[in-house]
Amino acid sequence: MFNYIRKKIQERKKKKSFQAYEFQIVDFHLVHEGTIQYARWLHPGEFGNEVHHENVDFYRQFIREGDFVIDIGANEGDTTVPMALAAGKSGLTLALEPNPYVFNVLEANAGLNKEKTNIIPLNFAATGYDGNFTFGSGDPSYGNGGIVGFTYNQKRNVRFTFNVTGKNIEDYLKKQYPHLLSKLTFVKIDAEGYDKEIIKTLPAILHFCRPHLVTECFGPSTIIEKVELFDLLIQLNYTPYRLTDFTLKSNVKINREDMAGKKTFDILAVPN
Repeated sequence: MFNYIRKKIQERKKKKSFQAYEFQIVDFHLVHEGTIQYARWLHPGEFGNEVHHENVDFYRQFIREGDFVIDIGANEGDTTVPMALAAGKSGLTLALEPNPYVFNVLEANAGLNKEKTNIIPLNFAATGYDGNFTFGSGDPSYGNGGIVGFTYNQKRNVRFTFNVTGKNIEDYLKKQYPHLLSKLTFVKIDAEGYDKEIIKTLPAILHFCRPHLVTECFGPSTIIEKVELFDLLIQLNYTPYRLTDFTLKSNVKINREDMAGKKTFDILAVPN
């Protein structure tokens, strides 16, 4: 009993102090792609992410071989890798992740499966303007978190903070990849409630390129913010669907009142 109590105390201390976590290379066997390698972050909050052929098939509904796709808030790359497999080696997948403690894992994933993917990892946040921003997390080892100071919920994710670089992603794309914008078919955004602020910075891209979007209704956000995200998608002429998971399962169209719940869920926004 004494050893059990001591172990629990040690685990609790770990959760309250910073620890840099390494990553582990694991293999996944997919139906069409064969064996792929994946760098899995060993942070306990990441729950052992996996890549399945159903995930890749989901993206293949919207992404063709050779397409240009963007993963904003890529974390370790658990959505980046399936997106990149769908776009293939002849396509290009940009993966944005401002958190330096997980970015090295994303870099590792970008370096794997080079014969099947083309991933460029970018260590900055998509923000309204170029500059320095505060990244905050409720976890001392920064397993999750996002930009702070934009939300009505000012107390969220400010216990552990550091500065990150932010760039206006629409300006960045126009400068760095103007030749690929006609091939932009898919944008995934997962930024802990900052999603709508990122979408606001992409007016020309969304108007002219019309990519499919995956974004998030973030549970801790206020109802006002969640409804604002819904209204923004409607104004941009997108139809929002509740995304059950990243597989081929059917999705249900979202109404404005569906945004009022407390649980976080993903949204697939389809251009009209």
